[in-house]
Amino acid sequence: MPFFKNLMELPRTFTCTLISRSRTHLLLNLLLILTLFLLSSWLATHSLIVTATALASPFLFASNYVSSFSSISPSSTSFVTGLHGNWTLSSVSTIERTRWNSRKTQSDIISNLASCDIFDGTWVVDDTRAPLYPPGACLYIDENFNCFKNGRVDSDYLRYRWKPHGCSIPRLDGRKMLNMLRGKRLVFVGDSLSRNMWQSLVCALRESFKDKSRNNEGFGRRKFRTKGFYSFRFRDYKCSIDFIKSPFLVQELKASGKTGTQRGRLRLDMIQGSSSNYHNADIIIFNTGHWWTHQKTFKGKHYFQEGSHVYDRLETKEAFPKALRTWAQWVDTRVDSNKTKVFFLGYSASHFRGGQWNSGGSCLGQAQPITNETYLASYPWMMNILESVLAEMKTPVFYLNVTKMTDYRKDGHPSIYRHPGMEGGHRKIQDCSHWCLPGVPDSWNELLFATLTNITP
Repeated sequence: MPFFKNLMELPRTFTCTLISRSRTHLLLNLLLILTLFLLSSWLATHSLIVTATALASPFLFASNYVSSFSSISPSSTSFVTGLHGNWTLSSVSTIERTRWNSRKTQSDIISNLASCDIFDGTWVVDDTRAPLYPPGACLYIDENFNCFKNGRVDSDYLRYRWKPHGCSIPRLDGRKMLNMLRGKRLVFVGDSLSRNMWQSLVCALRESFKDKSRNNEGFGRRKFRTKGFYSFRFRDYKCSIDFIKSPFLVQELKASGKTGTQRGRLRLDMIQGSSSNYHNADIIIFNTGHWWTHQKTFKGKHYFQEGSHVYDRLETKEAFPKALRTWAQWVDTRVDSNKTKVFFLGYSASHFRGGQWNSGGSCLGQAQPITNETYLASYPWMMNILESVLAEMKTPVFYLNVTKMTDYRKDGHPSIYRHPGMEGGHRKIQDCSHWCLPGVPDSWNELLFATLTNITP
C-alpha cells in the first residue's frame, strides 16, 4: 500500500529524532502514525464501496429487469419500476431474481427507487391535449363504439386525462411505439373489451402517418364475426397488431341443433383452440371477465365440463378459477418468456343503473366522471381470483389493473349511441360496458406504451 511504503521510507533524520526523545513522546508519535494509517485505509476502502454502490444500484436493477425474464421465479407481488419516469406498474407477484444472491440487496434497491402506482390516480380535465385520433376519423372502429358517428353530441368525455398520484405518464407517441414494435407481433386475446383496446391502439398508431393508406392494411375484417380473428399490419415497420376473440380464454364447444350451431358447453380444462396461432407472438395481452355472468353461462346448469364430466350445476365463482388455472398452466408451458412479454388487462367497470344490459339498465345522460371515491363499486370478485392465480405462475405477467380507473368513468360508455339513429332512446338495450372511441381505452394504451418504454432495451 502506498501509505505503508511512504511510512517505511521516512528520512533517517526524522527517525533518529524520534529515538532521541523520551519514551513518552516516542509512544505518542507511533500512536499518531498508526492512527493516520488506519484512518487512511478505512477512508480509501469505504469511499470506493459507497461510490460503487451509489452508482451501480439503479443500473443493476435496470439491467436485471430489462434482461431475460427467465431468471424471475414465482412469488407474491410483482411490479415494474420506471427508472426514467417516476412511476410503478403494480402487478401481482414479487420479483425474485435467482441470479441475485441476497434478497435483502434486491429489496434495498427497490425501496430506494422513487415510484408510484400508475393505476392509482384521478381523471383531470386537460384541454391542452386533443384525442389521440379525431372522433369519427378512424375507419377501424366498430360501429358499436363509434359514438360520434352514432349521434352523441356531447364531447366532455374526451377532455379527461388519467393522472396517477405523484407521477405522470407520457402521451402515446405513435412513431416511437411503432419503432419499438418493428418486426414484432402484438396480439390481443379476449372479449370485446379487449377489442375495444385493440381498435384504440390501431387508430392511435395509424394517426401518426400523414398518408394513412400507404403504411397499413387490415386482414379478416369481413369474416371477423364468424372467424373471430382480425390482423392490422404496418408494412413499413413489418409489425402486426392482431385481435383474437376468446371471451372465456378456455374452449367453448358448439352444439348442433335443429336451428343450427348453438352454444354448447365450456371446457374448463381446455385452452381455446386458436391458442396455437399466437403462443410465439412477441407481446400477448389477455383479458376475460364480462362473459362470466350468471346469464351468459346459462346459470351454470349443464354448461361447465372437465374431461368427460359435465357438471349438473356449478357456480361461476367455482368455474372461473378452474378456467384461469387452465390458462395459466398453458402460458407457463407454451409461452417462452425469453421471447414473449405477457400482459393481462384487468376487469373494466360497467355502469348500468336500474337493471343490467338485458333488463333495462341505463347510463344515458352521464356527462361527467365520478369524483368521490366512496361512490365507486366494490372490487370485483373476479379480480381477487385473477390476482391469486397470477401469483402462482412462473411466467411473469404484467397486470394492467384498470378496474378502479374505469370505475370513475360512468360518462364514457356508448349508452344509446351504440348504433346510428338511436338518439331518441327508443331502444331499451343500452351499452354501459364498452367504451366510446376515442375514449377511455386510449388511456389504457398510454399505460401500455409507458410500460413498454420502460422495459424495452
